[in-house]
Amino acid sequence: MSRDFLIIGAGRYGRYTAMKLHDLGEQVMIVDKDEDRINQILPYVTDARIGDSTDTAFMSSLGVKNYDICIVAIGDDFLSSLQTTFTLDELGARIIIARATSHRQEKFLLRNGASQVVFPERELGIWTAIRFSSNSISNYVDVSDGYGVYEIDVPARWSGHRIGELDVRRKYHINILGVRDPFTHKVLPPGSDHSKESPPPEMNMDIGFETMLHRGQTMLVLGKTEAVHKIL
Repeated sequence: MSRDFLIIGAGRYGRYTAMKLHDLGEQVMIVDKDEDRINQILPYVTDARIGDSTDTAFMSSLGVKNYDICIVAIGDDFLSSLQTTFTLDELGARIIIARATSHRQEKFLLRNGASQVVFPERELGIWTAIRFSSNSISNYVDVSDGYGVYEIDVPARWSGHRIGELDVRRKYHINILGVRDPFTHKVLPPGSDHSKESPPPEMNMDIGFETMLHRGQTMLVLGKTEAVHKIL
């Protein structure tokens, strides 16, 4: 079942969030006081309004209680972001996700109604640093407390060995969640456009102690950054 999202702010962060929610099949209403921004995002949202989110009367007209999640995506005017968050809370918004650039802003937002605060620039910076800290890391998702999920190349010295034989949990303090074989591509259904680029190989999540690893494959592993870098 799709959910209803209200996004305040159609700048880069708000726009990309709306586009991804659109891809996921969610219902999105977006608000911004800039008409050009609204026109650019129209193909990706269910509805859009031009207006000032610091205007309580305008915000009240949106029926914020009807949305499952409200996202305050204002990035260049913290006072407006704070006022918008406060207004959403006063109007009975269920869940308010607000954007911040510092811990000081986070404290103000949480005190004024935000359910959760996100740091897009900080999170992207961390992702970039870890992703490109090694040529063998192709993707990364932060989990918590120093742990992350990484997609990494199978080390050459592990090639030809079974996961159980390597005893990775005890020796390397990681868990292997899946293996991707770059030479195995998903079969396209009849009638598909074969002129387009083939979809990437699927990650095999059905693995166990007997799963054999080979050079050229990538692994999805859970562990601390330090443990992953020791492997690489």
